[in-house]
Amino acid sequence: MTDIEKNKSEDVKKKQPEVIVENTEQETAKAGKRSAKALKEAEEKKAKEEKKNLSNIDDAKPKAIITPTRSKLERRGKKYREASKNLTDNSQLSIDKAIEKVKKTSTTKFDSTVEIHINLGVDPRHADQNIRDTIVLPAGNGKKVTVAVFSDDAKDSGADILGVEEITGLLEKGNTGFDVLIASPDMMPKLGKYARVLGPRGLMPNPKSGTVTTDINKAVKEAKAGKVEYRVDSAGIVHLGVGKVSFETKDLQNNIEAVIKSIKAAKPSSVKSNYIKAVHLTSTMGPSVKIDIASLN
Repeated sequence: MTDIEKNKSEDVKKKQPEVIVENTEQETAKAGKRSAKALKEAEEKKAKEEKKNLSNIDDAKPKAIITPTRSKLERRGKKYREASKNLTDNSQLSIDKAIEKVKKTSTTKFDSTVEIHINLGVDPRHADQNIRDTIVLPAGNGKKVTVAVFSDDAKDSGADILGVEEITGLLEKGNTGFDVLIASPDMMPKLGKYARVLGPRGLMPNPKSGTVTTDINKAVKEAKAGKVEYRVDSAGIVHLGVGKVSFETKDLQNNIEAVIKSIKAAKPSSVKSNYIKAVHLTSTMGPSVKIDIASLN
């Protein structure tokens, strides 16, 4: 290589820019981007702030006050709790003693109804175990019953409301001013159009309850004497009013015994044992008393 060429090559090298090599972290910082260390610190700071905000929200929420659950007796009224003090034991009583307890623990100012609740070992889903019957209480049920007869041919029956036209006028308005409706079989087709009014109120005449009959006079007499209908509910329990607290103990006992006798007579053949599981007696809004099943025999 000649001296001239050698000098030219040195001049080219001098004119080329000098390349400065720096580490990646420095280049990132120069480009306006944050370093890996700074990003990590930012994430940690953000996590702390979010945690702090969550704790502030929790502190702002009202604290739940946990109170111990009160017993069923404690949730009752004052009069009921006072009456329950006379029933401190869970012993089963004979009918007469149970009646006395119920009369003593009645909490109402009005003449309460004495109710009997009989738990039966039946399954109402089976047709033969769907217990249902009517019974005339020996001492009556203490209620004034308004009886209506859907007929024009029973003027001497003693009914409170009598006549097809009069009863039809009430039903057309959707009103019922009676507790029992009695009709003869030949008059039932005329009542069919009012089934939506009578059915939900349990007033539709039915042969099983004795309110569809040819002997109108007898049906009216029984209804006014205290004839009642009972039916087992979906849980297998019969609920029935058997009189008033003002009744004599003997009258209430006769009514209860008549109900038990009817219940036993209606025992299905498919139920072999443990038919009557429990019997309780109570007054309106009063505590219940358990009756000794052995005393019912």
